[in-house]
Amino acid sequence: MSFQGIIDIANYSDGVLYALALLQLMAMAVIIDRAWYLRRTIAGGARLVAAVARHDRLRDNELVALRDGSARLPEAMVFDAVLQSKGTFSRTELENRMEEAIMLTAPRLDRRLWILDTIITLAPLLGLFGTILGMFRAFAVLATPGGAPTAVTGGVANALITTAAGIFVAMVGLLAYNGLSNSVRLVLHQMETLRTLLLNRVAIGRPVADRAPAFAAE
Repeated sequence: MSFQGIIDIANYSDGVLYALALLQLMAMAVIIDRAWYLRRTIAGGARLVAAVARHDRLRDNELVALRDGSARLPEAMVFDAVLQSKGTFSRTELENRMEEAIMLTAPRLDRRLWILDTIITLAPLLGLFGTILGMFRAFAVLATPGGAPTAVTGGVANALITTAAGIFVAMVGLLAYNGLSNSVRLVLHQMETLRTLLLNRVAIGRPVADRAPAFAAE
């Protein structure tokens, strides 16, 4: 199909195909942005988890070094919670602070995914709307004197292209959305794993605070 033919079909849809093309561009921008960010975050998180797991006990200088290495990762807030709380909080308090850091970081992970979710729902509806507009134009041929019935079938075929385009945009968006959502879950799992590893490897300032009082032997 020639470029002029594509333009004619887009004009036949009363501009709906142009709107679908814009939605596709928006979806691709979100997909590329989130895929790049989450891929880098997952790789960095895996390195951090492996680095922490290699230690039996983490000293202050090792914690600072790991924090510096995670400066551009969401796990940095977990290390900040440890460095700010270690030596003054009990294990339970430190665990709560780390959980709080994870909850504050979580919204950064699925940022702009709502745009992709909206496009997945909107694109098929917009394609169907364009098809209905094209049907109006196609059957209007019969209302004009001397209108050829073959023009109706050609108009219906052109009108159905918008529905196909809307479904295509939605399918691409759905595949990407599911993949990105799975990546977000993986990052959160890495952060929870890191939280547990750090709790088991840092020295708590007041270990007695979480223990029951001992009874003197008679």
